Amino acid sequence: MTTPPPGLRERKKQATREALREAALRLAVERGPDQARVEDIAEAAGVSPRTYNNYFTSREQAIVSAVTADREARIAAAVTARPAGARLADAVTEAVAEQYAQTGEGAERALLLVTTRPALREAFLDTTAAIEPPLTTVLAARLGDSGAPTARVLSASVAAAVRIALEGWLAPPENAEADESVTGGLVVPSGSLPDRLRAALAALAPAFDAAERAAQP
Repeated sequence: MTTPPPGLRERKKQATREALREAALRLAVERGPDQARVEDIAEAAGVSPRTYNNYFTSREQAIVSAVTADREARIAAAVTARPAGARLADAVTEAVAEQYAQTGEGAERALLLVTTRPALREAFLDTTAAIEPPLTTVLAARLGDSGAPTARVLSASVAAAVRIALEGWLAPPENAEADESVTGGLVVPSGSLPDRLRAALAALAPAFDAAERAAQP
């Protein structure tokens, strides 16, 4: 089934969202995150503060959006693109790992900011909850589970596993005060994020396998 292209209204909304997150990142880089006011972000994007509030609830959310950039929708699309016969646990794991491994120039700058501010780190972690709705739709279709809660439970578990992996990746080392990897609030992510994601999601494989078996005719 081919998904129809977005209409004009949806394209305009997407363009506004992109303009806001780009403005938020640019101002945060130029002035520092604490000096990137909502009013200034809205003006730089050519919209009103009221319009800004229709897309983001805080400046932290807008800045972090430059990292995530609709990642939850891309994860769901990547799972959909996997062959129908592929093991579902593997399809979800690889979709998540691949999408979190992909970063552009803007995303790298935003991630550097994220590692310097606790409020930005928390906003970044909070974005994992957005994985659940689109992934639920995809899993429900794969499992024939439109009425049962299985797809939603699995999707919520994936979101939780991703957050746990990110928390470990961004956590300061235990000896942070003496460690050179933490300077002025900067936290240097440790280890491979895709590997951390795969390890966290491995715990969900039995549940995915059981759901697939239950969906078989």
